[in-house]
Amino acid sequence: MKEDFLHYIWQHQYFDKLNLNTEEGEAITVLRPGYRNSDAGPDFLNARLQIGEVEWNGAVEIHLRASDWQRHLHQHDLKYDQVVLHVVHTADQPVRRTNGTLVPTLAVGARIAPHMLQTYSELLESATPLPCAPLLEQVSTLTRTMMAARTLLERVEEKGEALSRMQENLDGDWEATTYHALAAAFGFKKNSEPLARLAKALPINILRRHRHSLPQLEALLFGQAGFLMEVLDNEEDIYLAALRSEYSFLSHKYNLSATALKPHDWNFLRLRPANFPPVRLAQLAAVLHARPALFDALLTATDTLALEQFFMAPVSEYWRHHYRPGKAGKVPALGRSSAHLLITNVVVPLRVAYARYTGQSELVEQALALLEQLPAEHNHLTDVYDALGFEHRTAADSQGLLALQRGYCAPRRCLQCAIGSRILQRNVVVR
Repeated sequence: MKEDFLHYIWQHQYFDKLNLNTEEGEAITVLRPGYRNSDAGPDFLNARLQIGEVEWNGAVEIHLRASDWQRHLHQHDLKYDQVVLHVVHTADQPVRRTNGTLVPTLAVGARIAPHMLQTYSELLESATPLPCAPLLEQVSTLTRTMMAARTLLERVEEKGEALSRMQENLDGDWEATTYHALAAAFGFKKNSEPLARLAKALPINILRRHRHSLPQLEALLFGQAGFLMEVLDNEEDIYLAALRSEYSFLSHKYNLSATALKPHDWNFLRLRPANFPPVRLAQLAAVLHARPALFDALLTATDTLALEQFFMAPVSEYWRHHYRPGKAGKVPALGRSSAHLLITNVVVPLRVAYARYTGQSELVEQALALLEQLPAEHNHLTDVYDALGFEHRTAADSQGLLALQRGYCAPRRCLQCAIGSRILQRNVVVR
């Protein structure tokens, strides 16, 4: 058993309260269990309890064993002098405050319904991606849908907060924030980290000066990425020679060489040629060339079709026929599914971040509406939930399910999940 389970039991009062007494023999009536404390100090604050003939207002501390009080050195910590009740699973010794006074102890181990404890243990020990899968029939469709909607909001808020921090670190420059977010997203997981590093090594203010020339943008991006120094099959490649020459000049002008990446920084293993980093760089260069005002365009686009067109800017002729410098081959344009991922991972969190910055709550609604317009994303995780009957029609559903898996199911945070909580509630015996 984890201590979190006892926190849950106390918070919701899911234990038998008939003839409730402290270990010292005084009757207890819980008038208010208190609220969870997220800071240092006791677990619950502002509890209201009747112990014996006295009504107490104060804190409640939770432990698996009473002796954990001393193991955690609470007897020497003034913050715990406000504790009016020590709630434990097993009372193995009395405990005292810093002044030596006894802290009343309540043992609830024998008051928890055995079936509830068994169900909780099964959820924790399950080896499946969704630990409650065998018990889902106990949970209504409404509860599942509401939980997925809650995790969707948590996910977009978390991503928006990350971009808010990025914007602060970039001196409040929203255009630079958009560029950095876009660069990382064009890495599509396997190359997100090196592309994020490239964005730091090649600031947007330099690219802005050359946005009207696609060859110059490509020279800067490919040169700073380290790809122009790769060994070529064809040393007579005129286009690459021109990019090399241009990068040599611009690199010296802006003092870029010290921060340039190396070819070995990039991941090619198990990637299709259409996903190779040079292909994604060419697509990023095309977007920077065709859409010089990145932030404004992504903030004001009214629908997903406009955003698809934004991201699917045509690449230069060379990169339509090369998937790597000097490596010829037909390369497909950026697909709609990739554009949808960019909308999900850049446009939506960007609008949420800007909503936080300006207080324009309608931007959050617009961001969620974009996800509702996109088709569902299918991968091995979403397929698990799909097979179990969770609603999965749009990208909003996909994002909610992914957040549910990563934020609750995988770390076994069943106690904080409405679905897990509903399953546990069915085994409660409270008197």
